[in-house]
Amino acid sequence: MKMKNVLVLLIAIHAVITAVSQDAAQWRGPKRDGHYPSAGLLKEWPTAGPPLLWTCKGIGKGYSSAVSDGKSVYVTGMKDSSDYLTAMDMKGQVLWQVSFGPSWNGSFPETRCTPTVTGSNVFVLSGRGTISSIRAGDGRTNWSFDAAKKFSGVYGEWGVCESLLITGGLVICTPAGPRTSMVALDMNTGETVWESRTLHDTGAYVSPLLVTRGGREIIVTLMANNLAGFDASNGKVLWRYDYAALDPEESLKVWPGAPKTNTITPLYHDGRLFITGGYDHPGAMFSLSENGDTIGLLWTTSTLDCHHGGVVLRDRYIYGSNWLDNSRGNWCCLDWITGKTMYEEKWQTKGSVIEADGMLYLFEEKGGNTGLLLPDPAKFDLRGSFKIAGGTGPCWAHPTIRDGVLYIRRGEVVMAYDVRMKK
Repeated sequence: MKMKNVLVLLIAIHAVITAVSQDAAQWRGPKRDGHYPSAGLLKEWPTAGPPLLWTCKGIGKGYSSAVSDGKSVYVTGMKDSSDYLTAMDMKGQVLWQVSFGPSWNGSFPETRCTPTVTGSNVFVLSGRGTISSIRAGDGRTNWSFDAAKKFSGVYGEWGVCESLLITGGLVICTPAGPRTSMVALDMNTGETVWESRTLHDTGAYVSPLLVTRGGREIIVTLMANNLAGFDASNGKVLWRYDYAALDPEESLKVWPGAPKTNTITPLYHDGRLFITGGYDHPGAMFSLSENGDTIGLLWTTSTLDCHHGGVVLRDRYIYGSNWLDNSRGNWCCLDWITGKTMYEEKWQTKGSVIEADGMLYLFEEKGGNTGLLLPDPAKFDLRGSFKIAGGTGPCWAHPTIRDGVLYIRRGEVVMAYDVRMKK
């Protein structure tokens, strides 16, 4: 085969692999930014909320999201001391359940990992660090091993919370610790493709993000101390920034001794990267150089210290909730360019936020109240709310949307709501 034809073939294969990774049903949507590509959705909700389509119980306890690939719905849950993956049909009937590793049994022992569904396989990571590839059709295991043990992983007092990233045929995992910080595995075999050098940092609770800058694919994550970027092709550490050591004289409200609970997947757009953490740690905006090999601090904010509900960029504004204490938080809007606070509004308490079809979906963490918000930097413009119908415990699982259906998980229950406009 001529070299030109080989090059064309390789480009085509890469395009297919990239398309598959972008179409994955995974943590916080196809691009991990909280945006879901559904259209024709309601712009206001009736007083009682959107219709409940179905409820599925018995999935096991957990804080992870339910995701759909359009053919099935997948969710993880803890039963006894094991993490289980459950597959449901589109009417909420259980197709199969399979154990994939030991659960976290320390503080707040419930499942953390949201499944990543790519093609015919589902990839999951247990609360103790066992990584598995499972067949979507029947729940059979393709491969599985203790990644925390193999890579000498070190994680915090709330266990392993990472939802796996798939890119370019690789499964990305962040063991952290003395041996390595990030690893890439062959998605078909589980064999190690590369290991990064160690940053001598421990794991936090962040699921990594893939960004492209200057033609280079970069995997971005936030560990206990460091914001770091890794070359997706070989694991080279391109840059790091000590987020824990931001100068407190820069108008930062840093609570001395605050827990290192970094949980928020960084938010990227047009050469800028925003990170945030709870407990009065600052939110911070960085610029990436044109080739992606350096970053620089642009601004910080003491308004939006998001605990674990995620943030969304809509137009030029960031939306999310902040941390006042472990039971309270307000809903905020910031200017993406300047960091200016546009509003800080009380509604229920803090929680998670996602976006679809130009509207924001809020899910507060205490009572299960769900809100539909028009994204307007001038005001907190709620267009309807309701309280979910089932489940118990903290409402920490982020909602997801697929084909006009809103999936909400609380405890051992998944609920599906129809949020489509009626024709």
